[in-house]
Amino acid sequence: MARRPVITVLDKMIALDLLKTVFSVWTVIVVIIVSQKFIKILEKAVEGHISNDTILTVLGLKTIIVGITLLPAATFMALLMVLGRLYKDQEMSAIATAGGGAGTIYRAVFLLALPLSILTYGLSMYASPWAEARMQGVMNQDEQSSDIRGIAAGKFSEYSRGDLVFYVENITSDNKMQSVFVQKRKNADLSIITAEQSHFEDLPGGRYMVFENGEHTQGHPGDFNYTIEAFKAYAVKIEEKALSNTLTPKAVASSQLSKSVEPRDITELQNRLSVPLTILLFAFLAVPLAKISPRGGIYGSMMLGFLIYFSHGNFSGITQSWVVKGTIPVWPGVFWVILAFILIGFMLLANWYGFQWVILSIKKRISK
Repeated sequence: MARRPVITVLDKMIALDLLKTVFSVWTVIVVIIVSQKFIKILEKAVEGHISNDTILTVLGLKTIIVGITLLPAATFMALLMVLGRLYKDQEMSAIATAGGGAGTIYRAVFLLALPLSILTYGLSMYASPWAEARMQGVMNQDEQSSDIRGIAAGKFSEYSRGDLVFYVENITSDNKMQSVFVQKRKNADLSIITAEQSHFEDLPGGRYMVFENGEHTQGHPGDFNYTIEAFKAYAVKIEEKALSNTLTPKAVASSQLSKSVEPRDITELQNRLSVPLTILLFAFLAVPLAKISPRGGIYGSMMLGFLIYFSHGNFSGITQSWVVKGTIPVWPGVFWVILAFILIGFMLLANWYGFQWVILSIKKRISK
């Protein structure tokens, strides 16, 4: 008698369909979310907080972080779509007629969900914090020179929320600025510098902007008490902002978080671990969830799926804040949410087979 293969043709068919759908759904939602993030990155570039040279770097790192975070959502949506399509095309009825039940569907689903969760574990624990740390480092370096970036010929450039205004008529090939106008506001005082030309120069004590052949006017708007000074050379030190070496918990390596006893660090570690676990949780929930509305087709259970997904996200956020505040113990911490949704999954499975059948099965096992 021929032995039944561990992985059947049905398993391969469902798993391959799931893989294609997961990739398609994941690509769409990542593009949508990253597009919104890109607009915010462009706003920071316009404000001078990051340079034009690092926009693509920041966008690429942001895409990595967002892509890893959205893997559970994409998997859940793909599962509901594929299983809904199987119900709509009566393929589930054919599987049931052949003697297949929930176990048959779970085997095919976890053929993809299990390796995907292992991959996500590595991405969430190592790739995501690396990308976050790299992005914070790039942005901190850009912040240091944000008050002198983006000076272009023929236009006014504002920095420090409008307190610093530059105008340069022309910039030569050797980076000398001609016909320069600078306005600097500090509290109620106003300072204006006009010069024939200027350039950046590294001098003892730091980096300076050196103005040549111009006037420096200083005073308070509305008063007649102004100070006007003519100069041949006038140097203004470019204030260097201290680089922050402190990383947020999202950018700290997982190995360091595992040694920490701070609730905020433990919560971040639990959050990273919950990403692959959530993929397995959604795979467990999707099978009985798709059966609730079998005639609804691809989108039959999607609304209920969205409700479960957003409820899971909101409860996870609330639990994290409780752990940080010390309202609940750090362990199991955010995993309480996963345990609660596993219980919901068992209730959905009981609804699939019928609560009466479940009760009778339990009684038979107890009587034995």
